[in-house]
Amino acid sequence: MLIGIVSDTHDDLTAVEAAVSLFEREGVDAVVHCGDFVAPFSVTPFDADFDFHAVRGNNDGEWAVESTVEAFGEYHGEAAALSFEGGRAADAVDVAVTHGTSDLVVDALVDCGDYDYVLHGHTHAHGVEARGGTVRVNPGGLPIPVDGADDAFRVATLETAESGADAVTHYVLDD
Repeated sequence: MLIGIVSDTHDDLTAVEAAVSLFEREGVDAVVHCGDFVAPFSVTPFDADFDFHAVRGNNDGEWAVESTVEAFGEYHGEAAALSFEGGRAADAVDVAVTHGTSDLVVDALVDCGDYDYVLHGHTHAHGVEARGGTVRVNPGGLPIPVDGADDAFRVATLETAESGADAVTHYVLDD
């Protein structure tokens, strides 16, 4: 199963459409948005031919984001615990999702050992870190003028038939 991962799209409709196009080309089965859509209009392009999951980001001030996501996907509030089909029929890949505003929460989710992957955004800096059997994945986000942030819009995919950090691929998109 191939999972698309995106975060911090901040109402940039061109970036959202580029992400959806990439996910459709790659044939993802599901997309997880790690928060910071900002407004409902930037949610609707994710109504595509894949399952959709989203958590709230610190800039998602319009509560209509929730009802917009729920029209075609699953809105999980502050955090989600998801399970996706793995490489073998009996295997499942357990994933925690949070926006990432709290490093303490992200680290606790990684260190607790309950999840194969912890997905988060917030920093606008892509990354993958394997730690104690769990892989922390930040897909990146729109470029922002903050030290450490990416200089281009990035998203990621997770291939559940693989394991560890090698299962994650990052993509740079033109927004």
